[in-house]
Amino acid sequence: MSTESKLSGPDLSLGVSAAQIEDGGMLLGHAGGEPVLLAHVGRKFFAIGATCTHYGGPLAEGLLVGDTVRCPWHHACFSLKTGEAMRPPGLNPVSCWNVVRQGRKVRVEGKLPAPPPKVYKGRAKPPTDVVIVGGGAAGSAAAFTLRQEGYSGKLTLLSADADAPYDRPNLSKEYLAGSAPEDWLPLRSADAYRDQGIDLRLASTVKRIQPRARRVTLASGDTLSFDRLLLATGADPIRLTMSGGDLPHVFYLRTLADSRAIKARAETAKRAVVIGASFIGLEVAASLRTRGLEVHVVAPEKLPLEKVMGPELGTFIRNLHQEKGVAFHLERSVTGIAPDGVTLSDGIKVPADLVVLGVGVRPALKLAEDAKLTVDRGVVVDEYLATSAPRIYAAGDIARWPDPHSGERIRIEHWVVAERQGQTAARNLLGRRERFDAVPFFWSAHYDVSINYVGHASSWDRLTVDGDPEKRDCTVSYFDKGVQRAVATIYRDRASLEAEAAMESVFAGS
Repeated sequence: MSTESKLSGPDLSLGVSAAQIEDGGMLLGHAGGEPVLLAHVGRKFFAIGATCTHYGGPLAEGLLVGDTVRCPWHHACFSLKTGEAMRPPGLNPVSCWNVVRQGRKVRVEGKLPAPPPKVYKGRAKPPTDVVIVGGGAAGSAAAFTLRQEGYSGKLTLLSADADAPYDRPNLSKEYLAGSAPEDWLPLRSADAYRDQGIDLRLASTVKRIQPRARRVTLASGDTLSFDRLLLATGADPIRLTMSGGDLPHVFYLRTLADSRAIKARAETAKRAVVIGASFIGLEVAASLRTRGLEVHVVAPEKLPLEKVMGPELGTFIRNLHQEKGVAFHLERSVTGIAPDGVTLSDGIKVPADLVVLGVGVRPALKLAEDAKLTVDRGVVVDEYLATSAPRIYAAGDIARWPDPHSGERIRIEHWVVAERQGQTAARNLLGRRERFDAVPFFWSAHYDVSINYVGHASSWDRLTVDGDPEKRDCTVSYFDKGVQRAVATIYRDRASLEAEAAMESVFAGS
């Protein structure tokens, strides 16, 4: 999903002064007709492709951390040495270029060949067969990480979804708004699964997991044995029971099929009601307004997202949507849905020929509960993402893990967190003892405004605002007992990266 990058800066193949790039600095240039990032770390210079392989973010505007560079947009991370995508949401590597030092000049020559595939060298015997239940962010990331780590055994990815793993955040954003084509959505090509020897089984619902027998039973009646298993079943939309909730113009948004259905309805609809002012609900509202629909949002809170981001950003988000024409009905609920509209708790009727419910999700825990795994508002895992059952791990929206940064056991429903957990779980399936200690990160897009959030603050006793949200330029910090727990930014991408790195360094030094 990268975009074309225009060439700018010096032609690095002709060379630049080494003094031009201070230690810890970067220079954007080009070589061989491609944008190239030249970085100076210690006594070494590195050259890699300058465009993030996720959404095409400009790596030169990112942050160097050790021998890696992080994308300013969504915090993907790439190795300067190999170009490898070290952390999601970047999945594919960037190119590496040969750097030649000639006196006081540094020159970039041709591309380096891609590193050879890894060969598994773990001390522990690799599992004979791995089963991954769930084809979302965590499951798909785990499958490809296993292969990248050199695992060559049997690998089955079971997904209840009829579509191959896709970029779920886009379902409520550009794709729903009509500005992104569907061919942007798949995380990998169909060939990639075959080439990597991943047995991807779509529309395959798992009915039962037997930890002791190490067996999985599908709804079809088929069974699979496993040596190691990753449970990554994600979350399901909270469904409201009310009059008219099953009418054909009422939708939930969780899957690609859901988003397709909402898009199809939006082609002829004129007035929409979004029930719920969650991130998903508000992103849907923005996308439908972008399509030209009249949009009303109904929610019980006084300010949208106030509990997550505080009153300052809650006020800004409400004002932004109102500026775009969204009508809010706050401190209200929907009591009934009719073919031509909805009835609110105060008796007001709002016309609508499209209704989208976005009141949140619940972790899909039934398989875990039936398998007698320890469950407490999520599947309880340790710092290695291991469940209470031997050989079974959990990752993504269902996992509740001990977060070293907040000191709490938390469960987070964010795409990047799920992908990163999938990677860590995959390595631990192979016998590693890798702690999951990444700082949580997510972003939310509303029209042309993107809000980045790093850390986790379930509550705070002090909130500071640097800048002005209304001017689309601010950093909001959330403190609890004097400790900065989270940071939200608007158009301060580098500040978001710096906050993430600072939180990591605090843990690393503790």
